[in-house]
Amino acid sequence: MHVLSTRRNILAGIAALAAVPLAQRRSLKAQQPSMEEKRSSGAHAALTAIHYDIDFKARPQRVYQAIIDQKQFAAFSGLPATIDPTPGGAFSMFGGVISGRTIELVQDQRIVQAWRPSHWDAGLYSIVHFEFKPRGAETHLAFDHSSFPAGEYDSLDSGWHKHYWDPLQKYLV
Repeated sequence: MHVLSTRRNILAGIAALAAVPLAQRRSLKAQQPSMEEKRSSGAHAALTAIHYDIDFKARPQRVYQAIIDQKQFAAFSGLPATIDPTPGGAFSMFGGVISGRTIELVQDQRIVQAWRPSHWDAGLYSIVHFEFKPRGAETHLAFDHSSFPAGEYDSLDSGWHKHYWDPLQKYLV
């Protein structure tokens, strides 16, 4: 199944996220579990994109569902998740530490999201792109996270491994 959303729907969804009152965002942040927020320095300080090529011992359908299905996401991450698995649908993961909107879904092949941690300034989003390719009974994931603020690379790199790739590898065994 191939599902695309219009640019107008995507922008409306992103605007809706920015409309949450500041007091409510602060209240939610106070309830969230702590996740690493280390600023990048040296060679990584100016980087604003991450790329990974990762292999999983599961078919693309299973990896795709683990990421887009809120029950499976909560099961592998160990933290609450609310995910509307439709283009333009909102998501909140890790108890609200990460939130955003799904921009594009291509069943078992691609997920593209406007994505942000709660500590970023209001209205600031980056783009995450999951591309699932079958390799026999396994999956090759080409992953890109782009357009995040300079200085966030080390925190995001660590977070992707600690909160996504490592637990997802264990979950899919």
